[in-house]
This record gives sequence, structure tokens and C-alpha cells, in this order.
Amino acid sequence: MSDHPITTPSADGIAASAQAATKGAKKGRGLPPVHDWNPPFCGDLDMRIARDGTWFYQGTPIGRHGLVRLFSTILRRDGDDYFLVTPVEKVGITVEDAPFVAVDFDVTGEGEDQRISFHTNVDDSVTAGPDAPIRVTRDAETGEPSPYVLVRHNLEALIDRKSFYRLVDIATHHDGWFGLWSQGAFFGLIPSDELPD
Repeated sequence: MSDHPITTPSADGIAASAQAATKGAKKGRGLPPVHDWNPPFCGDLDMRIARDGTWFYQGTPIGRHGLVRLFSTILRRDGDDYFLVTPVEKVGITVEDAPFVAVDFDVTGEGEDQRISFHTNVDDSVTAGPDAPIRVTRDAETGEPSPYVLVRHNLEALIDRKSFYRLVDIATHHDGWFGLWSQGAFFGLIPSDELPD
């Protein structure tokens, strides 16, 4: 038997630990170093991120954006599993698709010099490029695309439908693909010969 007390993880406890871990951080310093923390696994938390980016705790949507943002800063993906990680505890949560949703983007430049900067539902911003690739999966039965952009480490954002339609409007053909340039990298959305007429 361990000498450590057995505790049941709770959202309040995780939030308090996260606030304590980031309290001394200076504004603009960035995200907590969750990949440097190696706390013990404390079990699974009844927390779920739906495909539309809504966070739920014990079946109820979390209505406070600041709390969702706080949780998002301590999110880590190990393999196919997602965890909220603080210096003192690590708890598992359920993610239905991607943990974030890209809800808007800005474009500067043109052609290979174009830069596409995405904004997420948890206030992250990332410019697509070699370190933040865009990828598209297609449903095997319907062919419907699901586009993603890498936000940080191995955490992606699902690009929402309205943003994806806007991206298609600025896409171009290159090397047999219909896709997008950003920071000198080209990201294929669909093979050019599969585009409908």
C-alpha cells in the first residue's frame, strides 16, 4: 500500500492546482510546461470535450470561459489519451475528436508567401506552417472532410465548417493537389482530380 493518501480527482482540485502552478507566471510568458511535469496518475475525471469544442464536467457544460481556458492550458496528449496535468496530479479526460476548434483565421500575403493564422475556441492562435501543419481526413463512407491544424505539441484543433469553406475559397492547385500555402509549406486538402466539376 502506498504512503500517499488516496484522493478522488475533482475539477475544483485540478483548477486550484493549475492556478497555483501558473500564478507566478508573468503575462505573456506562455503556457505551463506540462510536458516537463511527471506527477502520479490519479484516475479519470468525468470530463469530456465534445466534437464542437464544448467542455463538460459530470455531464454538464462548463459555462465559464476562463475555467475552460485554464483547463486547456494544462491539457496534454500521451499517445491516444488525453490528460489534465499539474505538478502534483495527472487525470484522464475524454476527447471526442480534437481538443480544440479553430473558429476563425486571418490571411496575409499571397501564394507561397501566404500566412494563415488560426484562432481557437480557447484563445490560442497558431500560424499554419511546417511546425503547425494542416491535415484533412475523410469519412470512409460519406467522403466528408474533417480538417485539422496542429496548435501545440500534439494537440490539434478541428477547423470549423465556416472556416473550412473560407479556406477552400483561397485554395489553389499544386503538384496534383488542391490545397493551401502557409509559411512556405503546401498542405493538400484533396487530390485535384477528385474535385467535383
